[in-house]
Amino acid sequence: MQDKNPHGDISVRYIKGVGPQKAQFFEKLGVGTVTDLFYYLPRCYEDRTRIVEVKDVEPGQPQAVIGTVLKTNLFRASTGTTIFEMAVGDEKRRVFAVWYNQPYMKKLFEVGQKIMLYGKVEVVKHLQITHPVFEILNEEDPGASLNIGRIVPVYPLTENLTQKYLRKISYQAIRSYSGGMKDRLPTRIRAKHKLVDSKFAIENIHFPCSFDNLEKAYKRLIFEEFFILQVVMALRRKKIRKKGIKHEAREGFLESFEKLFHFELTSEQKKCIGEIERDMSADKPMYRLLQGDVGSGKTACAMYALLLTAENQYQAALMVPTEILARQHFVTVSKTFMPLGLNVRLLINGMDQKSKETVKKEIASGEADIIIGTHSLIQKHVDYKDLGLVIIDEQHKFGVTQRKALRSKAKMPDTLIMTATPIPRSLALTIYGDMDISFLKEKPEGREPVVTYWAEEDRREAVYGFIRDEIAKGRQAFIVCPRVKEEASSDLKSVEEMYRHLQEDVFADFHLALVHGRMKPDAKKKVMEKFRDGKYDILIATTVIEVGVDIPNVTVMLVEHAERYGLSQLHQLRGRIGRGRHQSYCILIGEPKTEASYRRLTTMSETNDGFEIAEMDMDIRGPGEFLGTRQSGLPELKFGNIARDFKIMEEARLEAFTLVGEDPSLEDPHNSGIKESIAKI
Repeated sequence: MQDKNPHGDISVRYIKGVGPQKAQFFEKLGVGTVTDLFYYLPRCYEDRTRIVEVKDVEPGQPQAVIGTVLKTNLFRASTGTTIFEMAVGDEKRRVFAVWYNQPYMKKLFEVGQKIMLYGKVEVVKHLQITHPVFEILNEEDPGASLNIGRIVPVYPLTENLTQKYLRKISYQAIRSYSGGMKDRLPTRIRAKHKLVDSKFAIENIHFPCSFDNLEKAYKRLIFEEFFILQVVMALRRKKIRKKGIKHEAREGFLESFEKLFHFELTSEQKKCIGEIERDMSADKPMYRLLQGDVGSGKTACAMYALLLTAENQYQAALMVPTEILARQHFVTVSKTFMPLGLNVRLLINGMDQKSKETVKKEIASGEADIIIGTHSLIQKHVDYKDLGLVIIDEQHKFGVTQRKALRSKAKMPDTLIMTATPIPRSLALTIYGDMDISFLKEKPEGREPVVTYWAEEDRREAVYGFIRDEIAKGRQAFIVCPRVKEEASSDLKSVEEMYRHLQEDVFADFHLALVHGRMKPDAKKKVMEKFRDGKYDILIATTVIEVGVDIPNVTVMLVEHAERYGLSQLHQLRGRIGRGRHQSYCILIGEPKTEASYRRLTTMSETNDGFEIAEMDMDIRGPGEFLGTRQSGLPELKFGNIARDFKIMEEARLEAFTLVGEDPSLEDPHNSGIKESIAKI
């Protein structure tokens, strides 16, 4: 009896020509079943449809050449290389097929055989194709037509599997099993979007009869992939959007809130605040992503949600990834809200035990109105009396389970997720499709864009001179290094080595400080406070300053080995400056060794737009690296390109949300294919 996986699919070992040993090689490709093989798609295609006779061969072109074997010759060159040479054609014109160090090839051919060769025809001493793909045309091989004379699939490979073999096995599987495929998409959706059925799609994605058929197959498969993803998103959203807390904003509440600040809110901040208030005023829980570029004023929007929650006699929790950022938010929020009689509390590991216990008691009793902290907020013995709002800042720094843990401290809290890492809209709909999304792009008035320069190593002295000039004006500077300690195998400058060198040899007349992630929280806190108070001129740091550090007097940031950082991280680092009224400068010292690192540094020099940078970053890295822990529990995107195929994504999303709205349990028999697919995720 054929082995099946838990979902009833046939093991790949039972495909003719595979067996137990070869099946192990398929496992390395993530192919364990026939269905896996159907969806193991080619990475590209070669057009080998252009078949010519030898008399019509055009040098310099890849082409399929058909002719007769005229003679073969095996000889050893003076260098010791074995050369097998075969003349194909007729008495008027011939092409030579040549293989190096493959003497066994001689046994495969006989004079008089009809043969087809594929490769680039070059003029050496004569017309020649080196190491061509070939087919002996009178051979009765079911896979003989899979490699020449058609649009040929090219697959990602692993050791011990060749293109020829993988094509043959894919062909065998499709011929034997595709007829029994159950179509995952409901017929009405296929008809509405003019999508081919799954059998046609699988046959033509592997062995297309034409490029038109290939395009139809591709569209069908990526629509299906996006559709299944968006059904999962719609089901998640349905699960979250149950009855929750209904907050009420009294008349004039927004105007009273605006008076708490010494600056005017931007129009985009007001728009986002309106969206947050609308969500919180509904009887279903808010589940919103607030996506704002660095320095766009997300904190003010979050503070509106905090105040509205407290106004309605509920507690609010704000969780951030670092103690530095937690303390900073605590200072800002408490300074603004304590005059209103609100009890704002801080809870972080760096506090002494007695203080922690006091805060925990206030949280449990309801005395604490707003609690700001790190992972400490989700510890087992932290109990909230009436938690109505959860805000998670820099969400990508937390895992899925950590985010869930904070939300589980209440029954159905409103949830606001914030990120200063801009995400392209196409990607946001993919990985945050179960959330409402607010965008903040506009910067507060009076902030000048940070001027960014990319400098190579030979400009270092000039860069140091520039930093010296800025400090002489009363400003401060960050210098960011990628490592804490020097490693013998690395040419990267460590933060400790850099600190010593700059203090002793370069800026001996200035006050320098050092901060990195391995320092104790209290030590880090003291250094940051002194730097904020102007006691130090230059702070040498690792990327510990990437998130949330806000010191308006810093006007210069120098990033060492900038080519080693991703675009989004460089943009985050740059966002730590330009927060005051003085012009700020970001200087990237780097020696790019790849095209990708060169593009990153030039992009940073050319634009300050975080969303433009995010698009470029996704283009360089691909969407996969953006997904992170958010992708947990979601179907993998194997072949849809969310940037290129965004229109199809939007169509699939609309259909998915409509379907779940009509059939939230997927009980309709027409939706059984989708239900089974989701069960396998």
